[in-house]
Amino acid sequence: MTFEIFLILVVALVIDRLVGDPDWLWERVTHPVVFFGKGIGILDEALNRGRAGPAALKMRGLAAIAFLLLASIVVGVVFHRLFDVLGAVGFLLEAIVVAVFLAQKSLADHVKRVAQALREDGLEGGRTAVSMIVGRDPKTLDEPGVCRAAIESLAENFSDGVVAPAFWYAIAGLPGLFAYKMLNTADSMIGHKSPKYLHFGWAAARLDDLANLPAARLSILLVAAGAYFKRGAEAARTAMDVARRDHGLHRSPNSGWPEAAMAGALDLQLAGPRTYSGVTVDEPMINEPGRSMATPEDIDAAVSVFYGACSAMALSFAVAALVASLF
Repeated sequence: MTFEIFLILVVALVIDRLVGDPDWLWERVTHPVVFFGKGIGILDEALNRGRAGPAALKMRGLAAIAFLLLASIVVGVVFHRLFDVLGAVGFLLEAIVVAVFLAQKSLADHVKRVAQALREDGLEGGRTAVSMIVGRDPKTLDEPGVCRAAIESLAENFSDGVVAPAFWYAIAGLPGLFAYKMLNTADSMIGHKSPKYLHFGWAAARLDDLANLPAARLSILLVAAGAYFKRGAEAARTAMDVARRDHGLHRSPNSGWPEAAMAGALDLQLAGPRTYSGVTVDEPMINEPGRSMATPEDIDAAVSVFYGACSAMALSFAVAALVASLF
C-alpha cells in the first residue's frame, strides 16, 4: 500500500506539472474545493450567528470543523475503496484526483503572469496581475514591491499548495488529502481575524497552522534543493541559513520558513511592511542583508527555483516508492 501511494503521488505530480488546472475543464466541471466551500458556508451560516459569546462561538467553530474533517475523511475512504476495485483504471483515476489538489503549474503560471505584465504593461499591469494572487493593497506597491509580493506568494503557496497536500496524501492517502484540503479551505474562508470570524474561525486557523507545520519545515529542504539545481551550492546553503535565522520574523508560524528559504536562495529581501485594506502590517525584512530592489528577473529566478524544488520532491517520492517496493 505504501508503495502504491508513493507511486500514485509521483504520477499525480507529473500530471499536475504538465497539465495544471486548465480553465476549459473547470468552466465545465465544478472543482472539488467548491463543494468544500459550500459545506463550510452552510455551517458558517447555521452556527456563526446569534448573540453567542466568544467561548460558545469557539465551541461551535470547533464542532463545525470537526464535522467537516470527519465528512471529508469518510468521502476519502469511499473514493479510495472505489478506485481500489477498479485496478489499473482506479490507479490512474486516483492519480488524477490527487493532481487536482496540487498547484504546481497553476501557481507558477499565475506568478509568471506578474513578470509578464510588468514587462508588457508596466507598473499598473503588474499591480493588476499581482492582485490576483495576494491580499495586500496593490496601489501601495512600487515595482520592487510587486515583485516581492509575487515571490512571497510563490514561496508560501509552495508549502501549503504543493508540499502539504503531497505530504498528507503520503501519510494518509485520499482521506488525509481530503481532510487537509477541507481544513485549508476552511482557514481561508473563516480562519481570519475579522470580527465575524475571530472566535468562530479560531479552531480552523489553529488546526491549519498545525497541519501545515511539517510541510513548512520540509519546504526549506526542497527550496534549498531547487536552489542547488538551478543556482548552485552557495544559493542552497544560503537558503538553509536564512530560513533557520529569519523564519521567525514572519507573523505566520509557517509561512516564514519557505519565504526565508526563497529569500536566501535569491539573495533578496522579502516581507517587510505591507498594507492590507488600508491597514499597514509593520514587519521586519526577511534576509535584510540581501538585495532590496526586486525585479521581474527575480520572479523568473524564483519560478525556476520553485520548479527545481518540485522536481526534488517528485524525485524523493520516486525513491521512496522504489525503496517501499523492496520491502
